[in-house]
Amino acid sequence: MHDLGFVSAILAESTFEEVVEFAAAHRFKCVEMMCWPKGKAERRYAGVTHIDVDSLDERQIQHIRTFLANHKVYISGLGYYPNPLDADRQRSDFYFDHLKKVVDAAVRLQIPVVNTFIGRDPSKNLAYNLDVFAERWPELIRYAGSHGIKVAIENCPMFFSDDEWPGGKNLATTPAVWDKMFEIIPDQNFGLNYDPSHMIWQHMDEIKPIYRYHERFHHVHLKDVKLDRDKLDMVGIMANPLEYHTPKLPGFGEVRWGQFFSALSESGYRGPVCIEVEDRAFENSIQDTKNAMLISRNYLSQYLVL
Repeated sequence: MHDLGFVSAILAESTFEEVVEFAAAHRFKCVEMMCWPKGKAERRYAGVTHIDVDSLDERQIQHIRTFLANHKVYISGLGYYPNPLDADRQRSDFYFDHLKKVVDAAVRLQIPVVNTFIGRDPSKNLAYNLDVFAERWPELIRYAGSHGIKVAIENCPMFFSDDEWPGGKNLATTPAVWDKMFEIIPDQNFGLNYDPSHMIWQHMDEIKPIYRYHERFHHVHLKDVKLDRDKLDMVGIMANPLEYHTPKLPGFGEVRWGQFFSALSESGYRGPVCIEVEDRAFENSIQDTKNAMLISRNYLSQYLVL
């Protein structure tokens, strides 16, 4: 019903071929491939390049297609998660330009979805950022739609470090904001890459959005989260969120996975679901990282046909 995959960012030191070989060897049907421009990472899990869209040529396209077909694995989406609404216009322009290259790569590779963030100026309020969104984003969505590509926005607030204070670096955090986004850009190719864990630490219901927004679900991430309520009682919800919450593997946190997959099935979503590993307990070695994906796969197998 749902094809299980994983997000390639966690295998940052592996090649494209090694990522696909791992997926094929361990019963994963798909992978979300990272397409950051080559260079220094701006933060954890960023800067990973498993497909370099800046140098993609016909020979590489044929190699990617053949390698995937031979291993019976497909790419669920291309991923690039910068801050397109950065207050620095030069950086913002660069991010949009690269996003357009990722869209072009998706067209050439026949991959239906590009996953990313809306971005945000964390120092400005919601109304200001929505105005900038209305100015900057419609052109890219029209371009993607005209080429048959869906753009899926992850609902991560990107508020984890002091430089992201106080508003975070991604606008698309709540259903109220999604409604405003979809009113400004009603195109059906513009939707969500839904991660239920981000609702939990915002003290929101992670199941309700599936029923209301399922038609806008173009991709799904599988990640869990654990809240330390003793710490939360000390620091409060206005503290840096990492002071009271920890990303975890599926099944190791507070997401109600049975209800989650029931809602996905009932709502009609039949797209890929990809494990996203950001659990620091499994980052001591590459073997720990691979074990994290296998543990997640084993837990999720009760809801999926592998």
